[in-house]
Parts: sequence; structure tokens; C-alpha cells
Amino acid sequence: MPNLTENNFSNAVVYNVKLLIVQVLVGILLYVNGLMIFTFLKKEVFWVETRYILFAQTLFVDSTNMLLTDLAMVGSFNQYPVHIIPCCIFCTLMSLLSICTPVTLAAMCLERYVAICMPLRHSSISTPKNTFIGLLVLWTISFVIPLFVLTVFLVYTYPIGLGSYVVCSLEVMLRVKWLADTRAASLQILFIILFCLVVSTYIKIVLAARSASSDKKQSTNKSLKTVILHGIQLFLCMLQLLMPYIEMPLWKVDVVLFLNVKYSNFVLFMISPRCLSPLIYGLRDKKFRQAMKHYAFCGVSLDDKKYKIRHVKTIPLEV
Repeated sequence: MPNLTENNFSNAVVYNVKLLIVQVLVGILLYVNGLMIFTFLKKEVFWVETRYILFAQTLFVDSTNMLLTDLAMVGSFNQYPVHIIPCCIFCTLMSLLSICTPVTLAAMCLERYVAICMPLRHSSISTPKNTFIGLLVLWTISFVIPLFVLTVFLVYTYPIGLGSYVVCSLEVMLRVKWLADTRAASLQILFIILFCLVVSTYIKIVLAARSASSDKKQSTNKSLKTVILHGIQLFLCMLQLLMPYIEMPLWKVDVVLFLNVKYSNFVLFMISPRCLSPLIYGLRDKKFRQAMKHYAFCGVSLDDKKYKIRHVKTIPLEV
């Protein structure tokens, strides 16, 4: 009996330490992402460039998804029961945001392809109106699979089951085997399409880099590195979408092992790819880095003239 008590106490300490580490990591990333979103909103020069609009959406989606997933993980660790209807809505929103990120990354790669390979048409293609239409398309594509899963789950669940309480997790909605298989197949098809899109844009940018003049060589090479980083992000994000299929068998066998695997997946496939967004634009993009430094230090310790960004005429959004 004393040994059992000591083991329970030891497991509780380990869980608390893991949760503390995750909260620190999530807090740091939310602060950095919040600073970048604030920088984007304060500088009108970023509002008219498609790449920065897509980047701001990625920051918003990643931050919201990380916060919701973190709450779900804390609930799982503490075995906190939630009514199944709010849980389903919560999981559907997380699934929507998880799919939206890789779709947006593919769109960002496509924007870099247009900028490098079609420079004369870039300004006419990347207009605020076209960007707004593109965002609607991105959200529509991202919403198809989560809406399908939610609809089928509600149809196949007995009315008495809709009044139950569960430990909220996506696995709750994937108890119907054919639904889980259909979702997995749909995500795999989506990943193949997005992966082919990223690879094709990379190849075309490589070909453009070979024929580029020396003054454009640096910009082209930078775009190549950006596409590679987006490809890594895309791969990690798609792996995160498939993690429930690894966690589901463990959930039915060993809860402790399930929680440990869920924790590892959260760190590797949720936090890691979200660290690349600040790296790609916050550190590598000179214009955004200068503006972010200015607001990070509240404009006190930096010379305004040195970090001043030239404002361009705002293009009104056509109705």
C-alpha cells in the first residue's frame, strides 16, 4: 500500500512537471505570436502584401489552435469530464484550425512562386480582393472534413449518448471505425495534394533561380529556403493531424501510456512546427524584423529613424 501511494505521488509530480513545461513553452510562443500580430496590425504597409496577410492568418490560427489544444491536454491529464456536445464543438474547431494551417502554408508557397516566377503579374494577382477570395477558399477547404466528421458523429450517436460526459478528446468523435478510416484517408489525400503543390513550386523556383540575374539571385535563394521551411512545417502539421490514430489504440489499453504519448505528440507536432513561423518571418524578413524590434522595446531603446518603414499607399478593398 505505501508503495502504491508513493507511485501515485511520483506520477502526479511527473505530470505536473510536464504540464508546467508545456505551459512555459506555450506562453512563450503565444507572446511571440501576439507581438507579431500586433506588429502586423500597427503597420499598414503589411496590410497590402499577400505574404504578410497569409502570415498573419497563420499566426492567428496557430495561436488559437495551440491554446485550445493545450486546454484539451490539461483536461485529459486531469481527467476532467465535459458534456459531449460542447466537447464535439471544441474538437471540431481544433480540427478546423489544424487543417487550416497546412492549407495556408501551401498558399504561402504558391505566393512565393508567383512572386519569383511571374514578377510582372505578381502585383495584379496579389491584390487585396484576390487575397480575400483566397482566404475564403482556404477556410472553406479546411472546414469540409471537420464538418463531415461532426455531422456523421451526431447522426450515429444515440440520443442518450448526447447527454453523457466525457474526457474531451478528438478520439471521442472517432469511435465509428469507418468514420475514422474516412477521415484518415481524406487527410492523406489532402497531404498528397499539398505536398505535390509545395514540391512543384520548389522545382519551378529552382529553375527560375538558375536563369535569374545576379541582382535577383539573393531574393530567389531566400524564397527557396522559405519554401523548404514551409514544406517542413507542412509535414509536421500533417503528422499532427494523424496522431489521433496512434493515440486511439493506447486510449483503450493504458491511460497512462496514452497521456505520455499525447504529451510527446503535442511537443513534437504541435509546438515544433509553430516555432518555424517566427523564424521564417520574424527573424529572416528584414522589414518585419525591424518593425517587431521597435514594438518589442516599446520604441524606447531603438532609433525611430533607423527602424522607420516607408509607408505605401493603401489599396482599397474592392467590393
